[in-house]
Amino acid sequence: MRLRHIPGSEAAVSASPYVLGQPVQYRGHFQEYFGNAYPIEIEVGMGKGRFIMELAQRRPQVNFLGIERYPSVLLRAIKKQEELQLTNLRFLCLDARELSDIFAPGEVSRIYLNFSDPWPKDRHAKRRLTSPEFMKIYDCILEKDGTVEFKTDNQGLFSYSLKSIPESGWQIRYSTRDLHHTDMAQDNVMTEYEEKFSSLGNPICKLIASR
Repeated sequence: MRLRHIPGSEAAVSASPYVLGQPVQYRGHFQEYFGNAYPIEIEVGMGKGRFIMELAQRRPQVNFLGIERYPSVLLRAIKKQEELQLTNLRFLCLDARELSDIFAPGEVSRIYLNFSDPWPKDRHAKRRLTSPEFMKIYDCILEKDGTVEFKTDNQGLFSYSLKSIPESGWQIRYSTRDLHHTDMAQDNVMTEYEEKFSSLGNPICKLIASR
């Protein structure tokens, strides 16, 4: 699906106090930026930000960083944050391949991957956020007991992930192909896509991985 470009979105994102410009300067010091010793959790490909904003409201003793590479998409989240002004939430506009340059080893306690682009063609497998290439990046920035949580409605991508993640040296701690009919559904925070797809009757898959 082609993204609609919003004129002026790049400038608006750069000017926003809720977006950390030149984030590499905070490498190893994100807790200092937030002014506390709370854990750092990130969502990669956060879209319009519904998921991470609800998490930030539910869990004020966690620092959240939402990562989105497209300024036109990130702008929607910024506008909502301007209303909420959550002190434990900030945004980064960058590509996920840069994560190990932005975060120091062990600086992140949890990574959320929600409804990532499935990149269905085999030749694009390396672009999938659960590919061995990306799992290596997560390994660089996660703390020892850190976890990766992944949700999707794409059965093919989920099957791929169940295979690729263990092949990358990780273990699957939990998995389900029908999240909304499990005990975890009660505390589940939905994304915009999750609400849309589940309303169409698509079962939601979820896994939790650790080293």
